[in-house]
Amino acid sequence: VAAMVEEITKRTDTLNILMNNAGITWGAPLGQFPFEAWAKVQGVNNAGLFHLTQSLLPILIKSAGPDDPARVVNVGSVMGDAPLGDGAYSYAASKAAVHQITRIMAKELAGHHVTVNALAPGPFVSRMTAFATADEGMREKVGQDVPLGRVGRDEDIAGCMQFLCGKGGSFLTGAILPVSGGIQVMSGPNLFGSALEG
Repeated sequence: VAAMVEEITKRTDTLNILMNNAGITWGAPLGQFPFEAWAKVQGVNNAGLFHLTQSLLPILIKSAGPDDPARVVNVGSVMGDAPLGDGAYSYAASKAAVHQITRIMAKELAGHHVTVNALAPGPFVSRMTAFATADEGMREKVGQDVPLGRVGRDEDIAGCMQFLCGKGGSFLTGAILPVSGGIQVMSGPNLFGSALEG
């Protein structure tokens, strides 16, 4: 974080958009999840995001104005909203924390004309999800578990970023955008469905 901040401030004295996208995960069964892995995930996904944003606040605030705020966009996860641990306990907990950090910073930075929002993606193709999205067949299988029937595409994230960082997003702060194909509204079966059948 310190090296990145030093390099950024060497190159520029303004910063209009900060996207906190660094993240890691770890998976292990409950009862076998190592403490070191938990701490590492929290360190990158929460402490890293917090300290980078904090360190860049002076130039974000300097670049901001009431008609064109500076933007901070944090990358959370649908796993931060829905109880989908799937063995990635520290990841899910860290992303719930990202969402809460986003809301707190949004409240505290609004007076400085800095918006803080987050994306909460579902399954996208990435290095982190390569174990399940490496080829088209795997992506189709994962997509079958998504209400909208597919995994996310690059343009799904790009469209959200264009909105949040463009004129349309200048009056929005503290939002968690669920870019998850509807996973965030999935629930159990219809409570009275069985009784009403037949």
